[in-house]
Amino acid sequence: MTSEETSLTSKEELNAELKALLRRAYEGGIDVEGGFECRNGVEHPDWDVIVTEVKKNEQSE
Repeated sequence: MTSEETSLTSKEELNAELKALLRRAYEGGIDVEGGFECRNGVEHPDWDVIVTEVKKNEQSE
């Protein structure tokens, strides 16, 4: 997300953005499974993100 984009205001919006990001990365040939450190400088907290592939269920989109 860049500073020009609209802020997210709900978990549903966050999930939609994460889904779109992961799809773009996957389609671009990036192995998205694993751990990612998100260091954000002094103004924001840092996060550790773990991505794992899960088995699709019958109701998956």
